[in-house]
Amino acid sequence: MKRREFLGGLMSGVVVAASGAALHPNTSWAEASIATSSAGTRNLAITKRVIEVNGKAAVVLGLLQPDGAVGLTLDAELAFDVTLSNQGGEATLIHWHGLAPPWNMDGVPDNPVALLKAKETRRYTFPVGSGGTHWMHAHTLQEQNLLAAPLIVRTADDRQRDEQEVVILLHDFSFTPAEELLAKLKGSSGGHGMDHSAVVQGMASSMQGHMSGMAMPGMAAMDLNDIEYDAYLANDRTLDDPEVFTVESGGRVRLRIINGATATAFTIDTGTLTGQLIAVDGQPVQPVLGTRFPISMGQRLDIRLELPKSAKAHPILALREGTEHRAGVILAPTGATIARITARGEDSGPIVGLDLETRLAAAAPLAVRAADRRFELTLMGSMSGYDWRIEGGDNLGVRQGERIEIVMRNMSMMSHPMHLHGHHFQVVDINGKAIGGAVRDTVVVPPMGSVSVVFDANNAGRWPLHCHHLYHMASGMMSFVAYA
Repeated sequence: MKRREFLGGLMSGVVVAASGAALHPNTSWAEASIATSSAGTRNLAITKRVIEVNGKAAVVLGLLQPDGAVGLTLDAELAFDVTLSNQGGEATLIHWHGLAPPWNMDGVPDNPVALLKAKETRRYTFPVGSGGTHWMHAHTLQEQNLLAAPLIVRTADDRQRDEQEVVILLHDFSFTPAEELLAKLKGSSGGHGMDHSAVVQGMASSMQGHMSGMAMPGMAAMDLNDIEYDAYLANDRTLDDPEVFTVESGGRVRLRIINGATATAFTIDTGTLTGQLIAVDGQPVQPVLGTRFPISMGQRLDIRLELPKSAKAHPILALREGTEHRAGVILAPTGATIARITARGEDSGPIVGLDLETRLAAAAPLAVRAADRRFELTLMGSMSGYDWRIEGGDNLGVRQGERIEIVMRNMSMMSHPMHLHGHHFQVVDINGKAIGGAVRDTVVVPPMGSVSVVFDANNAGRWPLHCHHLYHMASGMMSFVAYA
């Protein structure tokens, strides 16, 4: 059976627990993941919605189309043409993570555009670029309240390929407001009513910290997780009530996995299925085979699976780094028995490092040329006082057309997934060893490690370069690449 024939009857077989369905008034993620795009302006709304987490109702934010579909699925041949309305009740702004829009449409508050006020509407139009697995999210603390959604750009080849696409958005969830979580990390009390715009505006100035709090080799153990969340979600659901995707026995599935968590790295575990990693951050790579693939905050993985001809269900799990917590979805042929899977496993999730990164090679690498400008940055900070910053990052001036190299050295005891807006870079050096690595937009720099990336300055603006751990970013770990 061809994928297009199979998908025609797909939705009748999707399993959704009754308790979850009552609290998910929007279209299911399974349906959203196969939605087709069309020409013309697309309408997207920032909304409030109710989901169930650990048996309790939670009021969260979301990005929905008028029919309730989650996020956006667009064609690469068409323009990005989206009317965004804010029905969420408070000012915010959305960043189109993975795309390279004009600077004034990037979605970072006051850089250069102000927050989108409640009940305000704006239209965004720009070339969508090549295909890929991307996402969109608030560039404020509201990201913690699930203000994020997939942004999938599909090429003509994607649409013709005989495979089913399954989109998985991972998140960490807390019933405690993000302002309180940040206040606790900083060791202060209160934290209610924090001005989101002020948080972002203060990032650049707070980067220029002093040298106290610096973590040197041998001084402390590596810090893996600084927040204990109430739940870990895949498509808004815990493993106690997971999303079940009906798949074709013996068919091919392309997983489009997005780590939208604010402070949690995962390892994707495909179980008995050997996966073929074919893209990272929406950019194709030379295929890598395996059953476990690390994914840090802000990163994306495209994994192709060949399903056996059987009625067996296949869990796709996201193992939280350093603990037994996990999230995930189930791939199940019609009639498959679906066993209950607990939200805590027996073993801790692997530490997310650079082992996979050293094995990645871009399918379409950047042209080889010498760097016109080179910056050396030191990632600094510690849990003491929760002070995070980028030393050397206060003057990243570039000119149009230049090849830029950025060296990032991590002198703290936490990993930092570093994300550059408006561009895609190629990883060219890990811990002093030159490689022809992946093209991507977010790369992990582990404790006491170094990563070098190069990119072409071809999109004028003042572009954030920051850690995608939300609370590190909000505490100062953010710089800017500024065009002359």
